[in-house]
Amino acid sequence: MEIRKILWVVFIILASTGYGQEAVRIQGQVSGYTGGKLKIIGIFGDQNYIMDSVNISANGSFTISRKEKMNGGMYYFLLPDFKNLQFLIDDNQKFAFRTQQSQLVYGMKIDGHISNELLYEGLKIQQVIDSLQNVSKSGSGQSANSQITSKQLNEWIDKRNVHLEKCKTNYAGEFYTLFKIAGQNPMVRDVRKANGDVDTVRQYYLYRQEFWDNMDLKDERMMRTPVLFNKLRRYMTELVPQLPDSIIAQADRIIRKAQGNDQVFQFVTNWIALNYQPTKTTVMDGEAVYVHIIDTYFNEKTKHWFREGELDKLKKRTAEMRPSLLNRKGPDVVSTDPNGQQKSIYAIKSPYILVYMFSPNCEHCKKETPKMRAFYQEWKSKGVEVFAIAIDTKDTEWKSYIKENNISDWINVYDPTNRSIYAKYYVDITPEIYLLNPDRTIIGKNLKTEQIAELIRKDQSKRSGK
Repeated sequence: MEIRKILWVVFIILASTGYGQEAVRIQGQVSGYTGGKLKIIGIFGDQNYIMDSVNISANGSFTISRKEKMNGGMYYFLLPDFKNLQFLIDDNQKFAFRTQQSQLVYGMKIDGHISNELLYEGLKIQQVIDSLQNVSKSGSGQSANSQITSKQLNEWIDKRNVHLEKCKTNYAGEFYTLFKIAGQNPMVRDVRKANGDVDTVRQYYLYRQEFWDNMDLKDERMMRTPVLFNKLRRYMTELVPQLPDSIIAQADRIIRKAQGNDQVFQFVTNWIALNYQPTKTTVMDGEAVYVHIIDTYFNEKTKHWFREGELDKLKKRTAEMRPSLLNRKGPDVVSTDPNGQQKSIYAIKSPYILVYMFSPNCEHCKKETPKMRAFYQEWKSKGVEVFAIAIDTKDTEWKSYIKENNISDWINVYDPTNRSIYAKYYVDITPEIYLLNPDRTIIGKNLKTEQIAELIRKDQSKRSGK
């Protein structure tokens, strides 16, 4: 009797804590399949990953059962023949569906999940639109059939709009509605100047200002759909002028919107930092964005994002990068030339200095060095000197490279210890070209030889007040 009482108490405790209960139960049947594996593919940013897999029975049915809830977002159910089904996962993770292998979308029936019912209602409409668009592209556009197709296409596009309006009106809080609205771009406003012309500058400004209005950046489910990543990438790389100051201002704006959710906040800040880190960006001085993000947002409050010691390494890295950012005074370099003489950047009298970092074994350097030599021959008399720093090489290789490329008339230095050249302040990959003006301020970096002349002219014009 005592044992039974004890077992009953244990049962009550386990039941009250939810032990043994399913948090996820998704029952599916795809007639036409007679076995195999179904893989559950999750989304994170622009990456897909296999989250789990289940067996498909002989009649095409399967059950996804889990004791812990899945993260909200969009998932693909990858079938044995590599076709896939899309599903939205929100708080309701117990539902059923059935469809057919021959018409996965159009044959879909959902039981017990409003967002996925709406999803497939929309996918069925889109499937017809895609089909009509393909027919329209293949036709001449002049025949009666083409005109009928065009009319049908417009009718189905109207149906898609009606579907979305219905979702907004009747299902405003459903994940599907939030997902669809978040993916929409703002309307281009008809903004006019006083003379009646279209004000394209104002249009662009308003479009960019309204770009994030339909997305709640505190909803971390969007991070697990294609929407957030696609919008973030488009906004930062296409709608924002690719200048460090502009990028930093808009990055701060987006990050502030995401600060209410730690997961989204982490995703956005990390993506922006990584996108503009050295070697990953073609933006001149993209490193300024990288340094700004780490300086501003990677701190004691966000230390839990990192493994032991990682944050300290990042802070050290940005401290090393900071002196080589644009509009800062370039650090001096004192090192040894081929004759054993000490040479210094700050000892050079020429108004403009090109700090050229190369490796004799670098394929890109072998292409850039002849261009630099030709530029130097033209511009030396106009006040330009080259201070060439060899890195990742040997003394014999370096000296042979100077002779083979006929560059002994500019200043060449090399220090196998790297202590005197402070290459870490200047370079991540070779070749690297920095331009210092008469104040020894860095006015160009990550340059190609063909960009140098224009930068010098701009600086000269600025100095002359023109």
